[in-house]
Amino acid sequence: MEKLNVAVVGVGHLGKEHARIYNSLADVQLKAVVDANAQRARAIGENEHVPFFYDHRELLTEGIDAVSVAVPTASHFEIANDFLKAGVSVLVEKPMTRTLDEADTLIRLAREKNKTLQVGHVERFNPIVSAIRDKLNRPRFIECHRLSPFSFRSVDIDVVMDVMIHDIDIILHLVPSPLARVDAVGVPVISGRVDIANARLVFEDNCVATVSASRVSDRSMRKIRIFSLDAYLSVDYMQKSARLFRKAAGFENSKNVLEKVDITTLKNPAEFFMKNMLSIEDIKIDGHEEPLKLELRSFVNAVKTRTEPEVPGEHGKRAIAAALQILESIEKNSR
Repeated sequence: MEKLNVAVVGVGHLGKEHARIYNSLADVQLKAVVDANAQRARAIGENEHVPFFYDHRELLTEGIDAVSVAVPTASHFEIANDFLKAGVSVLVEKPMTRTLDEADTLIRLAREKNKTLQVGHVERFNPIVSAIRDKLNRPRFIECHRLSPFSFRSVDIDVVMDVMIHDIDIILHLVPSPLARVDAVGVPVISGRVDIANARLVFEDNCVATVSASRVSDRSMRKIRIFSLDAYLSVDYMQKSARLFRKAAGFENSKNVLEKVDITTLKNPAEFFMKNMLSIEDIKIDGHEEPLKLELRSFVNAVKTRTEPEVPGEHGKRAIAAALQILESIEKNSR
C-alpha cells in the first residue's frame, strides 16, 4: 500500500489531534510536525516519533504530499498559500481565511495546481449530520444553539468565526437556496471581540434560520432544531442523538381530525396528541467513530484519488461570506 506523506503545521489543542490520527491511519506516513512554539513542537514530535520543525517553510522541499494547517486564523492564508504554491494539498482549519479575497486566492491556486483544498468544518463529519441529511424535505425554519465556557483559545477571532461558523456551515449545507439577508446582534464580554452573538438568516426561498453562539457560557450546548414541510427534527450533537417527529398515519389531514375529537373525553390531551397524532422516530447512528478521524480520512482519500473533497474551499468561502455578513450586521446594530 502506497502511503501518503503528510505533515501537521500547528500542533496546539487541535493540531496535536491531527498528528495523532494521521499516525493511526494505515495508508498515511506522518513525516513531520511544525509549531512556532519550540517546546510544543518538540513535545508532539517526540510523542509521535517524527521530526519537528519551528517554521513551515522548512517542509516545502521535503516531499510532503499533504498538510493540515491548524494554526491561528491570522496565519491560515500565508501557510496554505505557501504549500499550495509548492504543489502540496492542504486541509486548513475553519475559518479558512479572514477575507473572501484570501479564500478566492487559495481556491484558484488549488485549481491551478490540481491539488486538494479542504476546509476543517468537522461538524460535517459528525455521524448525526449524515444520519439526518436524507430525512429532511425543504427546511422552513432552523434554530441553532452552540454554547461553551471560555476556553482561552481562538481569541484572535470573534465568536462568529470561532463558534457560530460550525452552524453556519451546516445550515448552508442543508438549505439549497441562496442567503438573502441577515440581521444580527452581538456583544464582547471577555476577549475584547464579540463573545456572544445571535443572527437571523433569511434565504431566498423564505427559509429562516436563527443562530445563537456563546463562548462565555456556564455550560456547553450544541443543538439544532429543523422544521420542514412534513417533519420536525431535534438534534443534540453532543449526545449524538436525534428525534424525528411526523404526523402519524391516518392523521395527515389534522384539521378533520381535530373537528372530530371531543376534548371533554380526554383526560390528558397532551398524552393523546403525543401518542396518537405523532409518529416519533429516534434516529439511529451508524458507528461512533471520531468525527475528526472521519474528516482526515476523507481528506486523505480525496488527495489520493484526486476527487472533490467533501468540504471544498468553495464551501469554506461561503461560510466566511455569511459570517462576514453577520459581523457587518452586528457592527451596524451596535452603533
